[in-house]
Amino acid sequence: MPSVRRLAAILAADVAGYSRLMGADEEGTHERLKAHLQELIAPKIGEHRGRIVKNTGDGFLAEFASVVNAVRCAADVQHGMGERNEAIPREKRIEFRVGINLGDVIAEEHDIFGDGVNVAARLEALAEPGGICISRVVRDQVRDKLDYAFEDMGEHQVKNIARPVRVYRVRAGQLGGGEIGATLPSLALPDKPSIAVLPFTNMNSDPEQEFFSDGIAEDIITALSRYPFLFVIARNSSFTYKGRAIDVKQVGRELGVRYVLEGALRKAGYRIRVTAQLVEAETGKQVWSERYDRDLVDIFAVQDEITEAVTIAIAPAIAAAEQQRAMRKPPGSLDAWGAYQRGLWHLSKASAEENALAEKFFQRAIDLDPIFAGGYTGLAAAINRAGVMFLTRNLEEALSAEEILARRAVALDGDDAEARSRLAIALQSRGDYQGGQAEAERALGISPNLADAHGALGVVLTFSGQPKDGLAALKTCVRLDPRAPSLVYRLYQIALALYFCGEYEAAAEAARQGIRSYPDRPGSYRVLAAALGQLGRTAEAKQALEQAIAIAPAHVAADIRERLPGVRPEDHAHMLDGLHKAGWRDD
Repeated sequence: MPSVRRLAAILAADVAGYSRLMGADEEGTHERLKAHLQELIAPKIGEHRGRIVKNTGDGFLAEFASVVNAVRCAADVQHGMGERNEAIPREKRIEFRVGINLGDVIAEEHDIFGDGVNVAARLEALAEPGGICISRVVRDQVRDKLDYAFEDMGEHQVKNIARPVRVYRVRAGQLGGGEIGATLPSLALPDKPSIAVLPFTNMNSDPEQEFFSDGIAEDIITALSRYPFLFVIARNSSFTYKGRAIDVKQVGRELGVRYVLEGALRKAGYRIRVTAQLVEAETGKQVWSERYDRDLVDIFAVQDEITEAVTIAIAPAIAAAEQQRAMRKPPGSLDAWGAYQRGLWHLSKASAEENALAEKFFQRAIDLDPIFAGGYTGLAAAINRAGVMFLTRNLEEALSAEEILARRAVALDGDDAEARSRLAIALQSRGDYQGGQAEAERALGISPNLADAHGALGVVLTFSGQPKDGLAALKTCVRLDPRAPSLVYRLYQIALALYFCGEYEAAAEAARQGIRSYPDRPGSYRVLAAALGQLGRTAEAKQALEQAIAIAPAHVAADIRERLPGVRPEDHAHMLDGLHKAGWRDD
């Protein structure tokens, strides 16, 4: 039939935790969902004079001529689902989330379109399992016609809808097998990234694996708590959701967190599989996921290994997600944390122009919140690179400013491992190797898995005459965060440490790796030239040196002619010796 426009009450519903249910029992979940649709939902929609527009795999879309009928139907469906779920274990229950809106739609035979439909879908995403969310226009139409209470959830900015949507939660007594009024109130988000680690689901009947799955979640909570930039919900609160089919959006609201980590464990013979996923609670969007397959020889060793792997992966994933959130905000609306994240994003681009923008955003973070240590740490890093890497600031002035800013950050928050890592670099650049090493070790004491703390220790050791130990720390840094924006500097530093160790073949190969990843950076070409010069491969060495000069002639000349602050005279002479053999002339 041709498209027509009409006013309709739109009901959108989906199954909470559908992917988890399908992963646990694909055929059983499909059959139970089909039975619910045929035996309860379709009859109820017909009874209330609505029609199912389409099934959506894990839910359905329906329309009604009467908004009162739409809300009554939703309440009856949720009540009926509660009764049908009474005898079902919580982890296997199918629970619907429902959103209802009233709006103008474009109707076709098998679908309806328009903003009214989109808003209904967004309302459904905000509902808890077994719950119903409605728009303000729906509440206004039914408030005096139905004996329900409506809880104001405030305005929500939802995806692809220009204006904020006022959302109400329906309180209709016993829905979904439980008193909706018992839902916990929403908590405000803290002023830094927040995460709740839910107890991992044991997919086996073996009770021993229950202890194992709980142990992994507990260890992850402990490990994440060492990261100063994270707000981590304690075990006692996150474990209240154990054994419950719960939606991450509800967890986010009730615990006041932006991210939720959930996982599952399966055992088959002497093999174990652990899956984990990090979800943005407000949107339900998956930020990160991974699967770990291990031989179950020593259960505690496997637990430690998986805990470390998950923890190492999560922190960078959250940091990347936070930067993306900040980049979506207009610059004028940023708070201190958002400005700091925006600065980190520009800093990661490793160019003089982006570095200058990073400085501005870090300064804005300081102006917005003068007691937020992150703004000072970020500005210190940007000013260091302006002086050392991009030559856009006077080097001595830049290094002095870096130390002042890093000390201010540490004074504001002595438990901030990132601030102490930056102070370690600042002290090394000033030639205070002992002080730099002490700060890097303090940072590692606070946060043993912080990649930048290992990187700072690696730099300090490399430039203080301990390149072998520095190399080990730098490799740990890269292992902990192999996709970090700072990798452009780490690969160069690894090549440099190998050169100072006299391992010229390995230094040349490490430099080539840096060149393959970042062909527009001169540092790795310079180390390659010196290493090849020491190996007597003059033609190749000369070519590498010429490439370094072609990319950044002033930068290379400055590094060679003048010993940089923080570089020992003997190390500078060692590098100069290799470059002379590569064809460098001092005149």
